[in-house]
Amino acid sequence: MIQAIRFNKTIKAKTMRSTAMHVAVIAVMATAVIGCNRGIKPVVNDPVKLVQIVQPVSVLQPVFSTDLGNKNVSKKDPLTLQVGYANSQIVTASRGGDLVGFDKAGQRLWSVNVGDQITGGVAIDELSQTAIISTRGGLVMAFDSVTGAKRWQQQLTGSVLTPALISNNRVILSVNDGFLHGLSLQTGQSVWQFATQVPAISVRGSAAPTLLDAKTALLATADGRLHAITVDNGLPLWSRRVGVGTGSSEVERMSDVDGMPIVDNNQLFAISYSGQLLGIDLASRQVMFVNELASLKALAVNNQQVVATSLDGKVVAYNRSNGAVLWESEELAYRHLTNPVMIGNYIAVGDFDGVVHLFDPATGKIVSRVQTKGALTNLQVQGSRLMTQSTSGQVAIWQLAR
Repeated sequence: MIQAIRFNKTIKAKTMRSTAMHVAVIAVMATAVIGCNRGIKPVVNDPVKLVQIVQPVSVLQPVFSTDLGNKNVSKKDPLTLQVGYANSQIVTASRGGDLVGFDKAGQRLWSVNVGDQITGGVAIDELSQTAIISTRGGLVMAFDSVTGAKRWQQQLTGSVLTPALISNNRVILSVNDGFLHGLSLQTGQSVWQFATQVPAISVRGSAAPTLLDAKTALLATADGRLHAITVDNGLPLWSRRVGVGTGSSEVERMSDVDGMPIVDNNQLFAISYSGQLLGIDLASRQVMFVNELASLKALAVNNQQVVATSLDGKVVAYNRSNGAVLWESEELAYRHLTNPVMIGNYIAVGDFDGVVHLFDPATGKIVSRVQTKGALTNLQVQGSRLMTQSTSGQVAIWQLAR
């Protein structure tokens, strides 16, 4: 069943191949699409109501929060902005175009408006004290993360919908036209470009580039592939398929990998929209396991587990060596979950109501919650701090309780 499809320069789309996938994508993308099959009413499941925790544990305590606002920007657009955090430097961005710097205690230091909606960011490089954002019009901008002064800007061929990867004096960005760009961190000049296949129909959004190792970037693409590319010059090293869509139509065959792949202890984990969760041993290049789960969010790992949130709101923990299911929770079904993250000895997951849920990784039970404002789309962890940013522009930073 096709709910709605958006066609633009790169032809993006929103739809699902099953009831569970259909519901989840409608929730996070409803206003990012144009056109629909009129008269067809999708099956929409109500979010599960939260059950009170009998003996809650104190896990997180607030550090600070601020409201950046999102004027004239749809809160239902699936864009995901993240907090730029590097030691004592904190830089946040609103969808409306405001870039704001804070110290680690939450004191506002500077603020600038970039003149357009911010669609990608914030990436921050501690050594050079540089913050990188990108705009709806395809501009990439670099700012001094301490003072807010603009250093350079560069026009790209399309919009960037995810934060940049900064490594080895390169700024690496995934553009929605299928190109990966490597820019000079010092000047913003283009150093290299890498083209990937762009399917006729794909989910709006993309995975942020990440590092495979010190010299290699890893890019996940809308055609369900992973590409390993040399950071310095953009030379391709290898490519591997993760997502495998099936069906008679292009909609049914959508196989985007929109969650950033995770590389940990010489193992690689990735998950696709079409329902494949893959674990690879990088030393042998052998597949350790393939499981069935559909997601648009990044995974999380600890020493024993790989944890995923599914399109229909399940939280599932797998054995990271063989893919065996360790536990599965449906306590947050249809609550439009964020990516899971590991914070201390817990697993944190956010939802559409601004609630962050803390799971015991051994049992899969929710043991604590904290609340912010607005729908959460992404969680980040830096050391003992958890960072959240909602679609309404509320930024909150939490610290592990002592």
